[in-house]
Amino acid sequence: MASGPSLPPRSPAALGGGLLLAALALAVALGPLLAPDPAAIDLMARLLPPSAAHPLGTDELGRDVLARVLAGGRVSLTVAAATAVLAAALGSAIGLAAGYFGGGLDAVLMRVTDGVMALPLLPLLIVLAAVDPAKLGLSPAVTGGEAFAIGRVVVIIALVGWTTVARLVRAATLSVRTRDYVRAAVAVGAGPGRIVLRHILPNVASPLVVAATLSVGNIILVESALSFLGLGVQPPMASWGNMLTGAMDQAASAPLLALWPGLAIFLTVLGFNLVGEALQAWLNPRLARDL
Repeated sequence: MASGPSLPPRSPAALGGGLLLAALALAVALGPLLAPDPAAIDLMARLLPPSAAHPLGTDELGRDVLARVLAGGRVSLTVAAATAVLAAALGSAIGLAAGYFGGGLDAVLMRVTDGVMALPLLPLLIVLAAVDPAKLGLSPAVTGGEAFAIGRVVVIIALVGWTTVARLVRAATLSVRTRDYVRAAVAVGAGPGRIVLRHILPNVASPLVVAATLSVGNIILVESALSFLGLGVQPPMASWGNMLTGAMDQAASAPLLALWPGLAIFLTVLGFNLVGEALQAWLNPRLARDL
């Protein structure tokens, strides 16, 4: 099997992105300890400026903005991580099948991939998000929970977000399947499943990891756009996207309400992109010198 890359040189950008993501993840994880209940309404404390009691102020319903930013971070990061994993799994399965078996299966799978990539992303997401779960026969008891709301957004974004991974994995599989160790496995009678899982998948993991990492930032932006349009995570559950939606009505009187979730989105996307680009340079020897 091919040897892995050597340890990368230190990269200020990668280190900064990693520290930024670690700080954001720690703050989001400790949110219940750092801030009060994000759903607690106090109409007597509406639109307060930042203070010791409310470090980021309060919103139009008197809810603590810091608590809602941290709670929204848990939702947005959960959606991003789960979607990246699901899209990577789906794209990997399609790419491995197309690259290893080739022929007619490869042609069909790649034409499906091209068709999905050719569709306009935002209108397609809006159409998928606008489907009423009740018309699919699901009971309100199921569709009314937070888990269903998050899972629905994850599935919707993953259904259109697997194409890049599929093409990258297919290209890597086409190269790896001609290596001597794969031919040796075929010669000793190993089945396709064992060859793909034991010999090909570990050796195409590099582009897969990079693509999944770089996709997280884009997924956060897509989830925020859907929530901003009222088609993603719905109030009273907080996400950065629906916090921006609520802030639009108060843009003139309380512009800081839009600043905090927008800044959180910006920093998170920046952190994931820095880490993803560093991984790409590390795993690609031709780019490693640019770190």
